[in-house]
Amino acid sequence: MDILISNWSNVEFVPKTYIFPPESRPGKLEFPVCTDIPLIDLAHNNPEETIQQVIRACQEFGFFQVINHGVSENLMDDTMNIYKEFFKLPGEYKAKFYSNDINKSCKIFSSTLSYDIDEVHYWRDTFTHRCHPLEEHIPSWPDKPTNYREVVSEYSIETRKLFNKILDMICKGLGLKSGYFEGELSKTHLISVNHHIPCPNPRLTLGMPVHSDPNLITMLQQGEVPGLQILKDGQWIGVKHIPHTLIVIPGLQLKVISNDRFMTPVHRVVTHPKEARTTIGVFLGPSPEFLIKPATTLIHTESVFRAFAYPEFLEAFVGLAKFDAQLALNHFRSKS
Repeated sequence: MDILISNWSNVEFVPKTYIFPPESRPGKLEFPVCTDIPLIDLAHNNPEETIQQVIRACQEFGFFQVINHGVSENLMDDTMNIYKEFFKLPGEYKAKFYSNDINKSCKIFSSTLSYDIDEVHYWRDTFTHRCHPLEEHIPSWPDKPTNYREVVSEYSIETRKLFNKILDMICKGLGLKSGYFEGELSKTHLISVNHHIPCPNPRLTLGMPVHSDPNLITMLQQGEVPGLQILKDGQWIGVKHIPHTLIVIPGLQLKVISNDRFMTPVHRVVTHPKEARTTIGVFLGPSPEFLIKPATTLIHTESVFRAFAYPEFLEAFVGLAKFDAQLALNHFRSKS
């Protein structure tokens, strides 16, 4: 399938449909690297202090990295290798999963789900599928590489445990009742893996849209190839790879539930001229029927946001706001 860039080889120039307008291009190859992203040790011997570190990171930075998080280094390496192998598989096999249908539980697509109507494409393929409950979704997963289901099942279980641990810390730090984020609020569990082949001119294109994460919370395993950038003080800065750490990003639903206390950073991905880049994103989000609103105990004077269902938010985020978080959130701000 020529649509999938992972099927391309010996690319010598950026196709016209991947060249962004001058105001949207990276325009350069070198960017400063952020040195002050919070790095939190989840095995710290003072749990209360760790909780406060997480809350401060959510409030002041909206982005943090965790070490001693419980997901083994071997499992992280095995999972990353699985996905690198997957994107190298023959195009005929990957074509079985190709779809732009948002409701399909296991799919590969290129650029965005709106590929057919987008004027400019992003330099990426994305493979994504649901992970919870496992027994319901595993039959739709790939059977190649041969150990895919075994490795990714374990990775799904371990990252969900870590999500629950971090959400429990946020729960305690905000003073919410125990188990606040369990059940319908974190029912949707997705793995979404982005793959970017080497780009002959990274100044002209982007690997992902400029965006904030619309879900509840995100966990990201970076590879060694740089590309992730966050917008800080009006400047794009790179996120340095620290081996076997996991990046945690509070999503826009956490911002709503916290009654606007938390930050959700704007970020993007730039391409690399010589090396392929693969990253593993794990996402938790609410079930479609569940109403999202600020937690009652965090409303001291007024609720900043009105209640809404997640599909309603996604429609505004993707359609009305074109991935602009503030524009989407303003659509749901309380009028009182």
